[in-house]
Amino acid sequence: MRIEPIIQGVVARTAHPFGCKQAVLEQIHYVKSAKPISHGPKRVLILGASSGFGLAARIALTFGGADADTIGVSFERGPSEKSVGSAGFYNNIFFKQQAEQAGRIAVNINGDVFSNEIKEQVIEAIETYFEGEVDLVIYSIASGMRRKPQSDEFWHSVIKPIGEPVSGATVLLENDTWIDTTLPPATEEEIDHTLKVMGGEDWENWIDTLINNDSLAQGCKTIAFSYVGPEMTHPIYLDGTLGRAKIDLHQTSHALNLKLANFDGNAYATVCKALVTKASVFIPAFTPYILALYRVMKEKGTHEECIEQMQRLFSDKLYARTPVPVDSERLLRMDDWELNPDTQTRVQEIVEQMNASNFAELGDYQGFKQAFLRLNGFGIEGVDYQADVDLSLFMPSR
Repeated sequence: MRIEPIIQGVVARTAHPFGCKQAVLEQIHYVKSAKPISHGPKRVLILGASSGFGLAARIALTFGGADADTIGVSFERGPSEKSVGSAGFYNNIFFKQQAEQAGRIAVNINGDVFSNEIKEQVIEAIETYFEGEVDLVIYSIASGMRRKPQSDEFWHSVIKPIGEPVSGATVLLENDTWIDTTLPPATEEEIDHTLKVMGGEDWENWIDTLINNDSLAQGCKTIAFSYVGPEMTHPIYLDGTLGRAKIDLHQTSHALNLKLANFDGNAYATVCKALVTKASVFIPAFTPYILALYRVMKEKGTHEECIEQMQRLFSDKLYARTPVPVDSERLLRMDDWELNPDTQTRVQEIVEQMNASNFAELGDYQGFKQAFLRLNGFGIEGVDYQADVDLSLFMPSR
């Protein structure tokens, strides 16, 4: 069958297997030519490894100088009679293929990262493949829901302001349409649920599980990805339900740092740059900011996608300096180029002028949409999109 991009609102309903393969290969090529990671970890657990920052971190650590072996956990669907499968499913396959060709161990575990069953599978994999210990644990989970323990019920996260409604615009990628929206404030229950799904509790559960099973090596580090953003995005982000969850994540990093001191290790919340990811396109009122930011940072030559940012994180910060450079709140800042005052001044000017009739011209809408399509294996050079794809090649044998 021929696979074409199908988008509903801001959700991709299709993914191209060989586009995903080419995207993985391009990221590998980048990190091989970038500043190498010195003194990096050798045995890495990535929770949320199939796309975005998690996949980029896995590629950087395997091919960007550290020569790491990895265990990657994600929840992805393969092809079926009704669906072509998710991009993350194919990313996992082709990453593993490339890593093993390079002589590296790459274990993929597919399932609910919040479940005890997956934690048990990970502990077993660490025993089997890593001689019982990991050097680095990366927490890169962006989920919309989390199952309650020993229950068929779920906590569901929401993206809403707290206290007051917030108005802003979203661009529907399906038809390139600017939509003005007003979001009502979250209820207390919605705030609590979002904290459960996207806060630091599960990160801490994972580290506790690894400690209790003697699975952390001496000097082990752990990081979780976060976002803060400039003042103009605070009403929908930092001051909203997402921000409340991220603050909880930041506080968790301090608690975990104390626990890992027993292993001469550290824990850091790592604040990343605003990017087009499968999670970020869902944030209402955030799109105009990203469109302006992409334009300004590309003009300044400071724009980074996930792979550039992860390579810089490991080569310049986490494994390059002792002590690791953090801000006054012990946050590891990868948004330093985004929050450059000149950059933010120019972004603010563009956002204030942006509306439904000019957003594509004022902002980098083409770059924004291209980045979204690339997440799903489309719009990538070197891929024959007119060719038929035999999805049975990726289905488990019966």
